[in-house]
Amino acid sequence: MLSNHETKHGNSAARTAVRAETVTAEHAGRRIDNYLLQLLKPAPKSLVYKLLRSGQVRVNGGRCKPDYRLNGGDVLRIPPVVAVAPGEVHIPDARLAQLEAAVLFEDAHFLIVDKPAGLACHGGTGVGYGVIEIARRLRPGVARLDLAHRLDRDTSGCLILTKQVDVLRGLHEEIRERQMDKRYVALLRGHVSPDIKSISAALESNREQGAEKRARVKDDGKASQTIVERVESVGPHSLVHLRLVTGRMHQIRAHAQHIGHSVAGDRHYGDEDFNREMAGLGLKRLFLHAASIGFETGGRQLAVEAPLPEELAQVLAALRAPA
Repeated sequence: MLSNHETKHGNSAARTAVRAETVTAEHAGRRIDNYLLQLLKPAPKSLVYKLLRSGQVRVNGGRCKPDYRLNGGDVLRIPPVVAVAPGEVHIPDARLAQLEAAVLFEDAHFLIVDKPAGLACHGGTGVGYGVIEIARRLRPGVARLDLAHRLDRDTSGCLILTKQVDVLRGLHEEIRERQMDKRYVALLRGHVSPDIKSISAALESNREQGAEKRARVKDDGKASQTIVERVESVGPHSLVHLRLVTGRMHQIRAHAQHIGHSVAGDRHYGDEDFNREMAGLGLKRLFLHAASIGFETGGRQLAVEAPLPEELAQVLAALRAPA
């Protein structure tokens, strides 16, 4: 966190000295980037990632990647940080009401929501708030809320938040062991052959100068697999039901492009002519929806479903209508 020492410029900024921060058991299992985003508020997301990439933040004396999972007792080197003093982020009442209405399941351990398309999972560069900030505002009495995983900003559907660190660690273990059951629905260009049962293509994520981070198929990338469970013809295109075996960034979108059947409404991996055709039917977003998620918790199986959003159902109805 930022120090309260005054600077030459009065209260408009605050500066820390280099310090050591020991990770407590409460934060074990969290990704270091998320930990730092909270610790160094209001430092912008871009600065936090720059500190990690440049090695200015170190764990037990060594460099680490943003997805490093913290262990209790880890000692972090935190460099000086300068940031503008924040005001409280304004979250419109409509957004608060929208996410409250999107709660699919809640108990003492979990808050599972049907994330709307267009809403980021968390705030960052150019994004003042996301699901986690809204959820914390809605549940001020919950001591801790964490994202257990992520969805692309343009993807809707099941998103898990946890309320306890041991529950978070348990879910991360299931994800690492590929035991979490994540199923999606996507509208793909053209007729997908029913013979396609699985897409196995290694993926690498990279960021070109001035561009957003993207995934691409590369032989020496990370092993990635998407199971194609069912294909339904909708007019000249295909409604495809998919199950993720791995959970790489933009995996479904990159795999769909790889087999020549891009996701409708995909501005980064998609087909411009297909996207224009779908826009003519009223599609204003990515047609990718996290339809269900299942996992084990406390010796019981929990499965949650998110219905297909109305705006996507209307596009399907238009495609199925007689010419």
